[in-house]
Amino acid sequence: MSKGRILIVEDNMDTYELVHFILAKNGFETFLAVNGWDGVMAARKQKPDLIIMDMSMPEMDGWTATSLIKKDEKISATPLIALTAHALPGDRQRAMKAGCDEYITKPMDLDDLVESVQYWVNKR
Repeated sequence: MSKGRILIVEDNMDTYELVHFILAKNGFETFLAVNGWDGVMAARKQKPDLIIMDMSMPEMDGWTATSLIKKDEKISATPLIALTAHALPGDRQRAMKAGCDEYITKPMDLDDLVESVQYWVNKR
């Protein structure tokens, strides 16, 4: 039985495969959206337990997608973790202002990622 359904919004397939592998190994079901717009649509349709959002993607960036998700009453309570290479001063603050619940920079510690996912899924 799945511990939770996780939407991974990520345009880099290597990153997706790594996150998918570690989460599946820990009992989570994952599904993919490859850009921000698809991520918003998938969140509305699939109603995941958690969203992991890359911030730099084609079509629509993660900041814009996060803002749209957090403004949608039907999915705004879904916890959202930014998983990004953006590590400059102010990037974390920008992500939190957009509505992210947590901010993790790449390359990430996989144990910390799993721990964060478990925390947010259980908190919901």
